[in-house]
Amino acid sequence: MTEAELPRRAHGLLTLPAANALWPELLSNSAVPAASEAFTGSPADPRSGYILLGSHLVPTVQNADGRWHVHGADVRRAAAELGSLKVDRNALVHVGPCRVPGAGQEDARALRWRQRLDHEWTRVRNHDASDGSWQQVGSDHLRHLAGIDWRRFLVVRPKPQAAHAWWLPRTLARVLDAAERAEAQWLLAAQTCSKCGASADNQPEMSRVQTESGRQTSCPACTTTLRPYTGELEGQLYSALSRKRSSLAVSEWRCAVCQEAPASAIDHCHEHRYVRAPVCQSCNTRERPNYLYGNDVYVTSRYASLFHTHAEDWLRHWHRCPGCRARTTLPLPHLAALTALLVGAPLRPTHRVPHSSRGRIPCGELRASWAGSHNEPRSCVITLSVDYCPSGEHRTLAQVPYRAAVDRFRTWLAETAPEVAAAAGPSRHDTVPAQFRPVIADTSSAGLSLF
Repeated sequence: MTEAELPRRAHGLLTLPAANALWPELLSNSAVPAASEAFTGSPADPRSGYILLGSHLVPTVQNADGRWHVHGADVRRAAAELGSLKVDRNALVHVGPCRVPGAGQEDARALRWRQRLDHEWTRVRNHDASDGSWQQVGSDHLRHLAGIDWRRFLVVRPKPQAAHAWWLPRTLARVLDAAERAEAQWLLAAQTCSKCGASADNQPEMSRVQTESGRQTSCPACTTTLRPYTGELEGQLYSALSRKRSSLAVSEWRCAVCQEAPASAIDHCHEHRYVRAPVCQSCNTRERPNYLYGNDVYVTSRYASLFHTHAEDWLRHWHRCPGCRARTTLPLPHLAALTALLVGAPLRPTHRVPHSSRGRIPCGELRASWAGSHNEPRSCVITLSVDYCPSGEHRTLAQVPYRAAVDRFRTWLAETAPEVAAAAGPSRHDTVPAQFRPVIADTSSAGLSLF
């Protein structure tokens, strides 16, 4: 699979299977052999919060549907560093069996590559490795080390009346040692509060969150001192606020959506350009649509849950934008996704699950695309369709005009979140400009009647 064929993800996020396919491709012309399952095979564990690639720790992100992702830019950065290495196959260092004392149970996540190789040697010590057939032994036990296919560089030298000795090129040994040091620093930081310096021994309930200066760890005492967001940024344009973000202590606020983690970013409406509120990394990721292209979204279970789970909280957050609140609408990607759930989901065909008692399941992936702009409501149309049908059929479910989608949203909003609906309406925000960015104006009176 080429990089161009990989599934595109919003804001550079890749699923772990997609990252597995990309990693060997990025290192295909390098001297370092890349493992084929660097993100899913042992010892990689996305639940730790990172994946080791060489001496880089690539953070992992879990979406609401439980799937893990990594940032493509981090993967490419790690591949570029490994790809620049020159490996001398004749400059070898002894790596096993060495019987290095193992670490404690609390370090079970750590790479500890020499100990892992020693355990691997224990598994194959009774196997004749002189012909290289050791590579087939225990292949599911230790598939790679920091994304590197270590078996392709391992040299096995038999010893008379003794166990075989294992050797690796010195360059790879240095990379793995650097990976071990980087991981040790990360684990130490994860167990120490970045504000008060308390350790996990005294404060076991540590929370590790993404902030603008990187990942930070907070103990419960420091987390509870975060001040709640009370609308200090309401009505400000993001373009004006972003110029002074360096002096704005966003992390001092509690996330305006989940009300738990420290805020790490300022969320804003991409259509009206108004600031909504400071949010944490997790809520900021959940709020982003699953873009296929600039005018195309997939309505996955993660994104659909925003309109069902804590829907009133999300609607109140989206309507912190004066433009959306005044016009009782949502940004076009969110509006298209909601229209797909309200109109397209009931029309979505189902398929019987073969050899199963589960009955029927929805067909393929629900998709919403649009032609036109929210500033040209008369010509803007939302198309609802289904992709990746098991039978190979790709069908269009419905086409909904923009104004009909807005009317449907208003009705749904009044039923789902009456308080949010009551706070909306043009009479409460007369100062909202009619147009927010340069577009081709819709000069017909019918087109402007919505606004």
